[in-house]
Amino acid sequence: MPRSRIMPRSRSARVAVTVTAALVAGAAVFATGVATADNTTPRSDKEIPNLGLVENQIEAYYGDTVVNGEHYASPTSNYAHQLYGIEAGAKAWIAHADRHTHGKPAIVLDVDDTTLSTYNYEQEQGFGYTPASNGAYIDSKTMPAVFGMPGLVDWAADHGVTVFYLTGRPEAQRAASAANLSAVGYQPAADTDHFFLKNSATPPAYLSCGATCTTEQYKSGTRAHIESEGYDIVANFGDQYSDLSGGHAEKGFKLPNPMYYLP
Repeated sequence: MPRSRIMPRSRSARVAVTVTAALVAGAAVFATGVATADNTTPRSDKEIPNLGLVENQIEAYYGDTVVNGEHYASPTSNYAHQLYGIEAGAKAWIAHADRHTHGKPAIVLDVDDTTLSTYNYEQEQGFGYTPASNGAYIDSKTMPAVFGMPGLVDWAADHGVTVFYLTGRPEAQRAASAANLSAVGYQPAADTDHFFLKNSATPPAYLSCGATCTTEQYKSGTRAHIESEGYDIVANFGDQYSDLSGGHAEKGFKLPNPMYYLP
């Protein structure tokens, strides 16, 4: 989540972020230019959905379940059902990867709300992200897997597809992030050869934008680097359109996330 994220400063300021994400959350397959944030200034309050009601809708969509003070999404929620449909389509696509690839087949996956769920963190913060609170959460808690994703990822690896993880989390969170992925069932190792994190202090030479990369530049540039190693990225998974834009993948799969928007 530390990915040049829009950080709302108040409950009212969070409306544009939350509602924009809700509008684009349902798409399963990404195509360039499908959606961007609407920054039009409202002319009246009637053009702005009530933030409290939007948050209630998000909780209902996720099937909010509280256990020992922790918030979890329900495996029978509309969120889960939407995920299962997207994952079924992705599995069918990957299964026929030999028809549309010439190099070593690979998939690339974002972390936050693509492989790991931040739902409880968002609830604890009132859907308001800060780097400090997020870092402390990652260091102290194990985020659950996004429903169905460990099974899809492990299945792909078992069928000869190389798995890469690509996140905007900072390099300092490598160990905690890799341990979390392993703990919740992702069998392909998130080791240094297969797990890319953002290194603002010493950006890799293959990123011409260096430490100033936008999310799209960082992620598409990293995918281009993976391709240069002889891989064909047959599927790219993300919960944000910026995870998927910029090319260097045969197909992108957009997972639902109405909680926040990352340009």
